[in-house]
Amino acid sequence: MNSLGPSLRGYWPGHVPGNATEEPYPMTIDELNRLPEDDAFTAFEQCCGASQWVERMVFSRPFEDFNEVMETCDNIWEECDVDDYEEAFSFYPRIGDPEELEEMRNAGAGLEDLGLKWAAMELKGLEDGPPAVQEELAKANAEYEDKFGYVFVICAPGKNAVEIIAAIRERLRNGPAEEIYIAATEQHKITHLRLKKLLA
Repeated sequence: MNSLGPSLRGYWPGHVPGNATEEPYPMTIDELNRLPEDDAFTAFEQCCGASQWVERMVFSRPFEDFNEVMETCDNIWEECDVDDYEEAFSFYPRIGDPEELEEMRNAGAGLEDLGLKWAAMELKGLEDGPPAVQEELAKANAEYEDKFGYVFVICAPGKNAVEIIAAIRERLRNGPAEEIYIAATEQHKITHLRLKKLLA
C-alpha cells in the first residue's frame, strides 16, 4: 500500500485534529478532491483493493458531490473483470483467523490503516461467539477458500458468527462461475459502505 508522509499520518491535508484520538475520517468532497494522487490512492484503496478501480476513482476527480462519487464507483466496478474482483478480495480479512483479527484490533491511526479499522467494525459481531463456533467459522472459511481460491467475502455488519457460517455453507454449493459474481456483489456493498464512512 502507499504510505503517507509524517505530516499526513492519521489525517489529510487541511484537516485539523480536535484531539490525539480523533479518527482520520470523514473528509469532505472538497478535501478528497484536493488530496495528492498518492494520498487519494491510499484513501480509495481502503474502500476497495482493486487497483484498476482505485486508479480510475483517483483520476475521476474532481467530484461535484457524493452522488457523483457513488455513480462513478458503480460505473467503474461494472467494467472490472474477474482479476479485479480477486485482487479486491485479497484485501479482505480471512474471517475466523485469530492473527488477522488481532491485526485489525491493533490498526494504527493513519489513513492507510482505515481499511483494517473498518473491517474490525464490520466484523464486530463475530468476536463474541463461543470457541466451538469460532472454530467452525474458521473451518468453513478454509473450505470456501480451498474450493474457490479466495477468501469468503460478505458485507457483514449486523451479522453474527452463526449467520456467517450459514452463509458460507450456502455459498459453498455454488459453482465457481456463479460464486465469483456473488462475491463481487458483496465486495461492492462493502465498497459503498466504506465510501459512506470516508465521506460521511
